Amino acid sequence: MTVPSASPPPPSPAWWRPDIHADRRPFLLARARVASAVRAFFAEDGFVEVETPVLQVSPGNETHLHAFGTDLVGPDGTTRRLYLRTSPEFAAKKLLAAGEPRIFEFARVFRNRERGMAHHPEFTMLEWYRAGAPYTAMMADCASLLAGAAQAGGFATFQYRGKSCDPFAAPERLTLVAAFDRHASMDLEALLPAAGEAPDAAHFARAASEAGIRTAPDDTWADVFARVLVEKIEPNLGVGRPTILTDYPVSEAALARPKPEDPRFAERFELYCCGLELANAFGELTDAEEQRRRFEADMDEKERLYGERYPLDEDFLAALALMPPASGCALGFDRLALLASGARRIEDVLWAPVAPA
Repeated sequence: MTVPSASPPPPSPAWWRPDIHADRRPFLLARARVASAVRAFFAEDGFVEVETPVLQVSPGNETHLHAFGTDLVGPDGTTRRLYLRTSPEFAAKKLLAAGEPRIFEFARVFRNRERGMAHHPEFTMLEWYRAGAPYTAMMADCASLLAGAAQAGGFATFQYRGKSCDPFAAPERLTLVAAFDRHASMDLEALLPAAGEAPDAAHFARAASEAGIRTAPDDTWADVFARVLVEKIEPNLGVGRPTILTDYPVSEAALARPKPEDPRFAERFELYCCGLELANAFGELTDAEEQRRRFEADMDEKERLYGERYPLDEDFLAALALMPPASGCALGFDRLALLASGARRIEDVLWAPVAPA
């Protein structure tokens, strides 16, 4: 594949101008090839492609996810608040409860307060689920998808912001405990709260300060964890070969089940290439009472920080009682297309970007 010699133009509301489109078109054609390769991968493994609603009762109940809201007006003029989904997860899990064993979706999703080189307010999330499969099956899927995307895009090496990654290489599996030790010289296990005890944010903040991380007096344990992850760990992941970052503290995995052998950690991993997060996977939590408790705690924190909260999807919580053990993964398809096409920013691989402010 020929790489465009000129740098892509800066984001522009006039993406439809022929000269701008001509510069972006090689990336867009690569995106289309990658999408075809993804569909072929799932079809060969017996998956069904599904389509779930964009409008949802709840957009998701994680503290730092910000949704777009709208009003549904009924024939009688009554209104009901709905939201553009931040993920297809709730609807997909209802399909698992209904009896679908293997499903995937190219889902258009929406997140407010997000725009940048690798973020866009409307984007495509590739999400898939395997009923009855361990979450390690998602790791194998991710490795296959990376290699297939690279082959379809025409690049043997992914490159992004000065870092490179071999998408055909077997991913490194790295636990959070090992990552904190390697990249931040911190003992994460010593910072985890003991059973039945509240997280000690002050202790964590002192350790983070010693590692060169700036903290604030009102930071929570989760805030400090996120700062260390973003500043010290993520930039070093997926360099040379992909990284699968595993064993998140259970407090940092809102929809994942605890690991049976060590319930301090969750069956959650994230996939990285070139320091860029591509995917987030869970061994799915099916305990409705525990899921409700986690959602309510996250919404309490969201209300404290942002002055708003989103409703719970009671149908989703009810469906968990029927949902079989399953694993699922959400992959940012636009980011995968960016790497597989040699693009430099996410808007280069969007056929029609949202107009900037």
